[in-house]
Amino acid sequence: MSRAAGVVSVAVTQLRRDRTRTVLVVAGIALAVLASTVLASVGIGVFETGQSKFEQSGRDLWITGGPLRLAPGSVGGVGTRLTDAHVLQERIAARDDVRTATALSFQTVYVSTDGEEFETVIGVGAPAVDEAVQITDGRGFTGGDPHYAGGSYDGPMTHEIVVDPRTASLFGVGINDTLYVGGTVSSARANEFRVVGISPTLSNFLGSPTVVLHLSELQEITGTTGADRATILTVDLEPSADVDRAERELQAQYPQYDVRTNREQLRAVLERQAVVLASGAAIAVFASLAGVALTVNLLLSYVSQRRRELAALAAIGLSTRTLVALVTTQALLLGVLGGLVGAGLTVLSIPALNAVSAALVGFDSVVSLRPDVLLGGVVLAVAMCVVAGAAASLRVALLDPLQELA
Repeated sequence: MSRAAGVVSVAVTQLRRDRTRTVLVVAGIALAVLASTVLASVGIGVFETGQSKFEQSGRDLWITGGPLRLAPGSVGGVGTRLTDAHVLQERIAARDDVRTATALSFQTVYVSTDGEEFETVIGVGAPAVDEAVQITDGRGFTGGDPHYAGGSYDGPMTHEIVVDPRTASLFGVGINDTLYVGGTVSSARANEFRVVGISPTLSNFLGSPTVVLHLSELQEITGTTGADRATILTVDLEPSADVDRAERELQAQYPQYDVRTNREQLRAVLERQAVVLASGAAIAVFASLAGVALTVNLLLSYVSQRRRELAALAAIGLSTRTLVALVTTQALLLGVLGGLVGAGLTVLSIPALNAVSAALVGFDSVVSLRPDVLLGGVVLAVAMCVVAGAAASLRVALLDPLQELA
């Protein structure tokens, strides 16, 4: 115990004497830990947020026509691949195991209170606001979709609109106020809608301000009535229904579309971000390698600068094992200190990162702070320094006292 305490005391003294290198290595290890823990926290948070949003949607299956395509220059700016949406919706809703089927269209629309100054928000086309959508103020849509008129699109437009709280605050509107909405500025000036409800549901799911219209009316103002286009069709099954079986049957019936469960839809979304995820992982790996390189450099420099001292200690009877223990102890101290500093920086950075994510993408608590991630960061730091300590220990073991002192 006395020998161990002496080794620790000497190791601490040496690190304190060489403060500049010590601070640099601790900073490097801390940054490596910070990069790894933050990226892990973001990954876990994104998955948990996505899973939560899909579960809160109250839907069991998602039917799409392939990946969502942006269409710059087109009205609405979003390519929609589901066609004959109203008919498809009715056919699926007629199944015994289906409770509701809802075709949705997402398009960028121009919105204004006076027809002069416009803002762009996400317009959602829905056949009606059902029980899965929480109306916090107002009555919501009237039933049906009269403008569709069996596919002729010549019925009367209700000119009703449901907005989320952020849109209501952005434009300063409430129930019975009006908004000009359209796929183009000229279309918006020609279509004035009355606010009949406030709902945060779709805004929370999409993470941005939204306005909700009857599906046919959004199709009308964005020019997608010809093929009755929609972006996605959601299916809510009966409580007794088998989700996997319904998925297989619908996929076989409609092979031109992708039918997915909540988890499969989330996985598909994440897979489309594979390049981003791979980039994040690469940053974490490079940060860890940089931390290892800094630590190895410090310890090898320590051995190189003090090789005569170490040789003298060996010559007067200090064992190689004790010298190796001294270098290894320094490595472990650096690893623990760097890991704790990195974990502390992670804790401090989480609120700021969540604020940034809320401002950029509209989702709160995307970065998830978990104790096991912080512990993993500290373990990573120690592991990095164990590797560095092993390299330096090999250098110590190879010292020849006679040659160094000659």
